[in-house]
Amino acid sequence: MVELNNKRILVTFLMHLGDLILVTPFIHALRKAAPNAHIAMLVDDKLKDVVLFNPNLNQVLTIDKKGRDNKISALIRCTKDLSSQNFDIIINLHPNERCSFICAFTKTGFRTGTAHTLLRWRWDRFIKLDRSLHAADMYLEVLSELGVKNLNNNGLEIFPSSAHFTEADSFWQSQNIRANDRLIGFNIGSAVVTKRWASERFAKVADMLAAEGYKIVFFGGTMDKEMVDESVKQMRLPSIVATGAFSIGALAAAMKRCSLIITNDSGPMHVAISQKVPIVALYGPSNPKLYGPYTKDALIVKADPPCLGCEKAMKHKCDDLQCMKRLGVEQVVRAAEKLLQKMAKL
Repeated sequence: MVELNNKRILVTFLMHLGDLILVTPFIHALRKAAPNAHIAMLVDDKLKDVVLFNPNLNQVLTIDKKGRDNKISALIRCTKDLSSQNFDIIINLHPNERCSFICAFTKTGFRTGTAHTLLRWRWDRFIKLDRSLHAADMYLEVLSELGVKNLNNNGLEIFPSSAHFTEADSFWQSQNIRANDRLIGFNIGSAVVTKRWASERFAKVADMLAAEGYKIVFFGGTMDKEMVDESVKQMRLPSIVATGAFSIGALAAAMKRCSLIITNDSGPMHVAISQKVPIVALYGPSNPKLYGPYTKDALIVKADPPCLGCEKAMKHKCDDLQCMKRLGVEQVVRAAEKLLQKMAKL
């Protein structure tokens, strides 16, 4: 067992938006295991909103991994800066080269977690990630390997600031959204092309739910604007476009206002879950058992009949895409109505 309490601990994780949100149960459990520790976290600067106001952290450190810090000299400078902070323990949660390099050459009393194969020799205690588990549980299992017995947590967590909530409220006011309006959010983009459902199908679902009295809002980042514009153009009823309008923290605050989010498998799905918003998630090539909604308030919709083309590993390119083409509009609407009815009874 590794003694964590009363230590200076650095947690390192430099992956994507959804992946970082899936680490938040780990942060919660680590704080409970080490209530008097100083816990710092190193993340990508553009994703810092995910953890910046997390009460379980004492300090958030950042690097601009695809910008100014995307060079060896910057990584070396980072290791020097981190070394000067005298961390007793470093816990690395992803074996990519950049993170492993930083951890390997930052001075510390004890280096643990996972690591790139070439740098494992620098680790005091290497922990192999159990990729048969859901990603959130996989990170929690690292704590278990360090001797932590209580892994209870609050699920995915992002803590928007008061400024983020003010930004979201201002947006809703600009769209004439009132307190009694019922909002359904749509997140139709994904960085992985094979995860995207057709824009015209999202438009049909949005129209059917708008006809039931819900206000429809499209979320997503600036890269999703073209897909959203295509969906909005094909709708018969009006909708609100919030695509690219928010930072991550403000997006979380805005999503919190929704009764339901309908989403592809992507980072903003996990943002919505962090705000305890019910989810209808559309899954094709990716495996929901490993990266699915980490909440009980979700329904997963898949092709009927299921496509078995990605049983071994998710395809980033596919000439067939039956997993998404056979996922029907009626399936999604039924799931949305079922979940809305369930939540209304609570």
